[in-house]
Amino acid sequence: MPVREVQFPGGAGRLELPPGAPAASAVLVSCFACLGRSPGPEALARALVSRGFAVLRLDFTQVPLGLPAAEHPDTLPSVDTVVAASAWLSSRAPAPRLLVGHSLGGTAVAAALPRLPDVAAVALVNAPAGAKDVLALLPPREREAGEGELHLKPGRLKLQRGFLAAIDAGAVSKALGAFPGALLVMHAPEDRYVGLDNARRLATCARRPASLVMLDGADHFLSRPADAGFAADVLGPWAVRHIAALRERAEPLPEGEVEVREASEGGLAQDIRVGPHWLRADEPLALGGQDSGPTPYGLLAAALGACTSMTVRMYADRQGWPLTRVRVRLSHDKVHAKDGAECESRVGRVDRLERLVRLEGPLTEEQRATLLRIADLCPVHRTLESKVDVRTRRDDSSTE
Repeated sequence: MPVREVQFPGGAGRLELPPGAPAASAVLVSCFACLGRSPGPEALARALVSRGFAVLRLDFTQVPLGLPAAEHPDTLPSVDTVVAASAWLSSRAPAPRLLVGHSLGGTAVAAALPRLPDVAAVALVNAPAGAKDVLALLPPREREAGEGELHLKPGRLKLQRGFLAAIDAGAVSKALGAFPGALLVMHAPEDRYVGLDNARRLATCARRPASLVMLDGADHFLSRPADAGFAADVLGPWAVRHIAALRERAEPLPEGEVEVREASEGGLAQDIRVGPHWLRADEPLALGGQDSGPTPYGLLAAALGACTSMTVRMYADRQGWPLTRVRVRLSHDKVHAKDGAECESRVGRVDRLERLVRLEGPLTEEQRATLLRIADLCPVHRTLESKVDVRTRRDDSSTE
């Protein structure tokens, strides 16, 4: 389902809904100083929507799409707006059980907790532990005044005295100390704006043990898709683990079954469920996709590579051979049938998977040759070379 721009008393946001009825809902407060579309908040929201969450995203630097600037509501950072957004979402979906906050959005989320008793889990990403570290980023004159405009690349944000008072370190510590739910703190050790000590302070003042995850190599804004994707891969399963409605919805599929459905944001992206595991498939931007996951052929090659490595490993272990590591690299292409020596057909094009196997360890040449032959016996390889019977039936069961 496409993203919907929504307005509510005191603010505006983007509502993203999963296919079918939402099992739970969440309010995600984006990095206040991120300007334009940022991979961080988008990836975090996608991880939740694909698991059945309705997600209301707040970003205090965004003007709702299609809304004239003159009609743009006051979206200065405010803890009240987080509370108002939760109330608005509660009237249209299950009451929010999860709050996610990135940067100052995380501090605002933590400060709002005493006013949101239905919340069961909170995730904070690169969040300051209070207003003191934020004030330190203001010019000296504005710092003395206790309010001013925060200039960060790529955005800027006006901070008012009332908001900074609401996110005082004492208020945040008290709110987290009284919160009975689960807390996830993710932080980039190299964050140049919010030091790592903030993560430690947030985690240690929690009422119950918090989960602390380091986003190694990431910047404050999660501006690189790989870093945003890692944070999302942590958040999604963690949210399911701590939200009862999601646990009930996400019961593993029967062994051997795979479920694929279109991702809620439209386009070509697909959400894949294999037992308790979640994957994403997509196409590159050049082919009309969003590049949010491997292509279907990429997943096919990955399946062959994984099976190859497992098969070689099991054989070497049974023989007691000193194989220390297996690496498999694969590529897929379509070639003219006449170019393939093993092709029975001599017309048209056929699929070719090139597989490069590296065997590490003090192996003899005979052992290496044997393991290379074993690679060709892996079950996925044999399936690909056999005639596969694919049967398609229509599913007339009612939609969720």
